[in-house]
Amino acid sequence: MPFDPKSLGMAPEDIVAILAAAAALVSVLAVWVGLIARDPMALRARGLLARRDELRAGFLAAPRRQHRRELGLGLMRKVVARLNLMRSNQVDRVTQRLAQAGWRRRDALTVYLFMKAVLPIVLGAVALFLIYGLKILGSASPMLNLFFALAAVLAGAYAPEIFVQNQIRRRRQQIRLGLPDGLDLMVICAEAGLSLDAMLERVARELSLSWPELAEEIGLTAVELGFLPERKQAMENLSARIEMTEVRALTNTFAQTERYGSPLSQSLRVLAKELRTERLTRAEEKAARLPAILTVPMITFILPALFIVLIGPAILKVIDGLGGL
Repeated sequence: MPFDPKSLGMAPEDIVAILAAAAALVSVLAVWVGLIARDPMALRARGLLARRDELRAGFLAAPRRQHRRELGLGLMRKVVARLNLMRSNQVDRVTQRLAQAGWRRRDALTVYLFMKAVLPIVLGAVALFLIYGLKILGSASPMLNLFFALAAVLAGAYAPEIFVQNQIRRRRQQIRLGLPDGLDLMVICAEAGLSLDAMLERVARELSLSWPELAEEIGLTAVELGFLPERKQAMENLSARIEMTEVRALTNTFAQTERYGSPLSQSLRVLAKELRTERLTRAEEKAARLPAILTVPMITFILPALFIVLIGPAILKVIDGLGGL
C-alpha cells in the first residue's frame, strides 16, 4: 500500500521542508564536530586512567603467576633432592655451562637437573603409548618398535644438553657481534680519563639496549671488580663465562694494564685493530671456502638442469629420426 502524506495531516511540501531542515541540522553538527578544538589533556587523562587499570590488573594477576611458579619449582626441588642430583660430580660443570648460557640463578640448575632426569622417562612413556597403545607404526617389526622407543629415551636424555649448547652458541654469537661497539666505547671512555671500573659501568649502561648480552657480562665484571679481593679473579671469571678468544684477549689486556701500568686507551686501540684484522681474515677464509662448498649443490641441482636444456633437444631429434626409419 503506497504511503500517503495526507494520512498524517501534512502536505507533501511540509514533509520535504522537514527533511531539508533535518539534513541541514546534520550538516551543521558534522561541521561543528569537525571544527571544534578537542582537549588533548582530557584524552591523555583517559589514557592514563586506562593504563592505571591495566597495571592494577597486572599486579593482581602477578601473585597468582608467582604462586604457580613457586609450586612448580618446589616440586622440582623435591624431585632433585630425593634423587640426590645436587651431589653429583658434574654440578660445577653444569653450573658453569648454565652461566655461559646466561642462566645464573640456582633455580636454573634445579630445572636443568629435573629435566635431565624426568624428560627421558616422559618421552619414553609417550613413545611406548604411541607405539604399543595406539600402534602408529602398524605391523612393524618388534626391533623397529624398540628402536623408536629407545630413540625417544635418548632424545629426552640429550635434549637439555642440546638446548643449553644452542643457547651458549647464540649468546656467544651476539657477544661477538657486539664486541666491536663495546671496544670502541671502551677506547672513548679510556681516552676521556675514566678508570677501569667506571669505564666498564658506562659501557654496560650504553650497550644495555643494543647488545644486552655483552652489557650483562661487562656489568657483572664491573660489580666483581668492586667486591672481589683480587681484581684478576674478576677478569678470569669473565673469560670463563664467555670462553672466546676475543674476550680472553680483552681480559689479558686489562690484566696487563693493571699490572704494568700501561696506558689503557692505547692498549685497547691496539686490541681493537687486531680484532678487526682477525675478523677480516675470518671473512676472507669463509669467502675462500665458498667455491668448495658450492660444488656439491651445483653438481646436484644445477648441472642436471643444464644438461637437460643443452642435450635434451638433440636427444629428442635423434629419437624422432630413429622413429621415422
